[in-house]
Amino acid sequence: MLAGRLHLDDRRFAVEEVPVPEPGPDEVLIAVQAAGVCLSDVHLIDGTLRPSFNTAGVVTLGHEVAGVVHTVGSAVPAGWAPGTRVALQAGQTCGQCANCVRHRSPCQQIRTRGVDYDGGWAEFALARHDTLVAIPDTLPFDQASIIPDAVSTPYAAIVVTAGVRPAQSVGIWGVGGLGVHGVRVARLAGAAPIIAVDPLPGARERALAAGADVALDPTDPGFATAVAAATGGRGIDAAFDFAGVAAVRNQAATVLAPGGQLVLVGLTAEPITVANGTLFSFKGNVLRGHYGSGASHVEDLIRLAGSGRLDLGPSISAHIPLADAAAAVEQLEHKEGDPIRLILVP
Repeated sequence: MLAGRLHLDDRRFAVEEVPVPEPGPDEVLIAVQAAGVCLSDVHLIDGTLRPSFNTAGVVTLGHEVAGVVHTVGSAVPAGWAPGTRVALQAGQTCGQCANCVRHRSPCQQIRTRGVDYDGGWAEFALARHDTLVAIPDTLPFDQASIIPDAVSTPYAAIVVTAGVRPAQSVGIWGVGGLGVHGVRVARLAGAAPIIAVDPLPGARERALAAGADVALDPTDPGFATAVAAATGGRGIDAAFDFAGVAAVRNQAATVLAPGGQLVLVGLTAEPITVANGTLFSFKGNVLRGHYGSGASHVEDLIRLAGSGRLDLGPSISAHIPLADAAAAVEQLEHKEGDPIRLILVP
């Protein structure tokens, strides 16, 4: 079969012929129908991100995957029959840390699909049965594939980490593959107003189309005044950095409402700083870190998307043959056509 393989020693990526894997007792072989291309994949290839638990030296990329059950292992519970439509969780528990041994959550050494073990940029992919989520016939494979991570990460950040409630003001910095879904989730949660912030005009237009009330250029000298006008002078109750940029965090901190929180979703190795620590403390502001999402968040979103409450169709920018995965990576890296999510199709 074809698989998009990253050789970790020299960062060489290529679509190669490899054997079709055979499922172990607790595994299922999935015939992949759609796999998302994420900026994290780009950063794995360029070396910005590195696997924490991968010792194989090579890995099939792809953590956003949907397909059909093809073959099941001998110990897989009933219910995962061949032909079942599924999405795959973006990771799995390690089974070895103190929490896993005691059957507690969260796992302290979570393994990520397409990073620490082979993912879904392939014609077939293995998945442990507890990482499968059934998808309804009403939900297309391409939309289902991007729910783990592209949608579930902002969902968990907004609904769980920040606990956004109806009528709270929300700021979304960075309206890319994660941020645009942050706008949709914030609207679903009842946030008002939703203020999208991005220096790119196309991204601001995309934010308004996704449901933002206001879209601002962070470099505009009147930025703070515009935020005050949109929020009735109060400021933003929950600000989200989806860009992972220090300047974003400093700017967001200056327009928080009293008691407002800043949630860091975009990943960066740069130090965390607050430009005016005294004001931050005086206003009782909160700084929160956020990483990824949980299994239940993916299940929630599949129900929402499958019932028509959440339309992810506009997020699918293009379908690209698996054989052309390298071109898809380059297109996303250079933002050619300003894609939200490119979908690899075997």
